[in-house]
Amino acid sequence: MLDQVTINAKRPNLAPIPFEADAPFLKISGELPRELNGTLYRNGPNPQFDVPGAHWFVGDGMLHAFHLEGGRASYRNRWIRTPKWQAEHDAGRALFGGFGRKLPNTPETITTDGGVANTNIIFHAGRLLALEEGHLPTEIEPGTLKRTGYCDYKGAISGPFTAHPKIDPLTGEMLFFGYNAAGPLTPQISFGAVNASGAVTRFERFEAPYASMVHDFIVTENHVLFPVLPITGSMQRAMRGQAPYAWEPDKGAYVGVMKRSGSSNDIVWFRAESCYVFHVMNAWEDGNRIIADVMQAEEAPLFNHPDGSPTDPNKSQARYCRWTFDLSGNTDRFTQTYLDDLWGEFPRVDDRRAGLKSNHGWYACANPALPMFALSGIVHVDGKGKRLGHYLLPAGDTISEPVFVERGSDAAEGDGWLVAVVWRARENRSDLAVFNAQDVEAGPTALVHLGHRVPDGFHGNWVGAE
Repeated sequence: MLDQVTINAKRPNLAPIPFEADAPFLKISGELPRELNGTLYRNGPNPQFDVPGAHWFVGDGMLHAFHLEGGRASYRNRWIRTPKWQAEHDAGRALFGGFGRKLPNTPETITTDGGVANTNIIFHAGRLLALEEGHLPTEIEPGTLKRTGYCDYKGAISGPFTAHPKIDPLTGEMLFFGYNAAGPLTPQISFGAVNASGAVTRFERFEAPYASMVHDFIVTENHVLFPVLPITGSMQRAMRGQAPYAWEPDKGAYVGVMKRSGSSNDIVWFRAESCYVFHVMNAWEDGNRIIADVMQAEEAPLFNHPDGSPTDPNKSQARYCRWTFDLSGNTDRFTQTYLDDLWGEFPRVDDRRAGLKSNHGWYACANPALPMFALSGIVHVDGKGKRLGHYLLPAGDTISEPVFVERGSDAAEGDGWLVAVVWRARENRSDLAVFNAQDVEAGPTALVHLGHRVPDGFHGNWVGAE
């Protein structure tokens, strides 16, 4: 795995910031839409203490909240005070080396909970939840960003919980899964559902073909799909002091397809050429087929082979790709068709079309003219994968996941804005950029200016004002 020092040297805005801050009145260029009232919550790794050799993925979670209302903007950031963060804060030094591993000089009395809650933050059934795929959801108090504890829905769920649950726009139901469900580096996966009122309605477990880092999954109106792709987990490697996760393409790519009305006993496993997908844009049913749009890499980014050798950097950048599954029973293979050659990540749609046929999608993209891979623009695509718009930042600047916000509950699909955090390399600080979602090529219609930088992170979501 690539460690934090190596990544920071190549991507300076991945380095952490050492402070928490409040900025109640931020300067704005342009004009914020008056209908844009709510908060963009953003999550990402921000290690409290340096740990030599630690992977970027395991840094302490820090929340960044941009609140927009009545044309004004404010900002607040806070570390998520997990048991790990609190123990290290009290000790004044690092105690964990990542993936739950304690450092050799850590006292036995220190908590065994190495959770960092650093990957996503969602709002469902009245709860604001910070997520990372190794632990239960962490409940956050809106506004203050205070951690109130783990959310296990009154004991109805246990074990890992994905950072990418899916919320059905028709029913309000939230579907989730968790890998390593039988313990670290095991092939068991859990699956469950929470209804629109916040009650768990199902929770079950099943065995995957092998232990894998399953970052995202796929949900349509009537099906759930579980990608098991060859970033493999190995307790044997971990016990030998080697990387617990590594790229093993010989394991092959599997996707399990399950009917939402069925159970995990009914999963049918489809196969394809080895690849890795961190993120799914959207998926839907088309007669006897399932169509899923994903960001696919030929080889895994950010992870090495089991012997420590790196993957090919030219094959380990994700591109917009369409998976097709034939449910007629004629084949156990699914097809993979690249729709664009541009490198990119963090795909999003209008969430009102999640799991349904969608005609608009967006993702953060790289600038092909620059030698170093970094997300520095936005692509807008239609339901067939055709580009509808393409915007690139000035050379050196980077952009976060573009989050769609609808103009109103009755607005047509794609009618609204994209909000994304931009790092200005020359000034070493960040802006919140607001784009017209239908015209990204025009560039931001408004910029909210921060006096410091927001490190490049993972995911966020918009929560509208009540």
